[in-house]
Amino acid sequence: MSDEKDATKIVQAGRRPEWTQGIVNPPVWRASTILYDSVAELRARGAADTHHKLFYGRRGTPTQWSLAEALTELEPGAEATLLYPSGVAAVASALLAVLSPGDELLVPDSAYDPTRGFANGLLRKIGVTTIYYDPTIGAGIAALCTDRTKAIFLESPGSLTFEVQDLPAIVAVAKARGIVTLLDNTWATPLLLPAIALGIDYSILACTKYVVGHSDVMLGSVTAAQGKYEPLRAISYQLGQTGSPDDAWLGARGLRTMAVRLEQHGRSALKIAQWLRTRPEVARVLHPALPECPGHEYFVRDFRGASGLFSFVLNGGSDAARAALIDGLAHFGIGFSWGGYESLALPVDPQRHRTAKKWEAEGPVIRLQIGLEDADDLIADLDAGLARFAQARG
Repeated sequence: MSDEKDATKIVQAGRRPEWTQGIVNPPVWRASTILYDSVAELRARGAADTHHKLFYGRRGTPTQWSLAEALTELEPGAEATLLYPSGVAAVASALLAVLSPGDELLVPDSAYDPTRGFANGLLRKIGVTTIYYDPTIGAGIAALCTDRTKAIFLESPGSLTFEVQDLPAIVAVAKARGIVTLLDNTWATPLLLPAIALGIDYSILACTKYVVGHSDVMLGSVTAAQGKYEPLRAISYQLGQTGSPDDAWLGARGLRTMAVRLEQHGRSALKIAQWLRTRPEVARVLHPALPECPGHEYFVRDFRGASGLFSFVLNGGSDAARAALIDGLAHFGIGFSWGGYESLALPVDPQRHRTAKKWEAEGPVIRLQIGLEDADDLIADLDAGLARFAQARG
């Protein structure tokens, strides 16, 4: 299937006949105990490779294997994928697979806050030192690497502020020094950024977002490049990490429509971002597809398109004025996460999460998740919100 287009892969991948048993979708195979015909069979199964073979429920069933295989198919050059109960669990498991006490980890200052929390929490407790770096550093990251640097974490574009990283430059530095690279690829998914093909060792998704697409499942995944899967599988088994069959089934169902949803998310988001650029109440729009976004040149070079999440900086005003804008919105919910079919507006404060480089802005920041509603309706809603903001700002 490697020669097929992504839109075809996303429909057909992971649907082996032995897993679907003649129906369109693999059923939900729920299991803890697997029964054997004899003691000899039990012992033989346990001594063999249990990948894609029923052994114990925690090792997976065809429901989980189907989604994992489909995600692997979407990453040219990948070896295999494992599922996790959340995106944070996927991040944590991948990092634990490659780090040991005494190691150093490099993390972009724009990383997802729970990733920072894990680095500053459990990793610090076990003796791993985390160094935060400017996400725009590019090949300059070589100056931060030492003999103790074992992994470079990347997130492109970055959470909240959407800086696009020079991934090939950083990967080149890492490979020259034998350093493992891990990318949180949730914003783009493999459809918009084939991370493994760019040389990334581990591509991580919070499948809760675009893979599931309906705001009703917590799910994560890690796809490993060739030769990188075994350490990941070993630590994941030791931690008892696995995504449930029911959640995997919902993730697989969402995956089949992800390509068309991403196209709509991206088209509407860009239209709204371009409209926001024209408004005097808005100081800046942080969207990778816009020329003024940091790293835009890398976005044009490496990405196949944009998804539906971006931020904008208000022109002055207070937190109360920002709240006036958000609270009155009719078509935007107020809530965490993103990637579902509904639009969301969230007040964010990047300065609270930066240590490598100070974040400065002209006013408060709002992050928008653009759903599948009509873009003109969302623009009208934001238009009224900006009027409330202007009135509250004075």
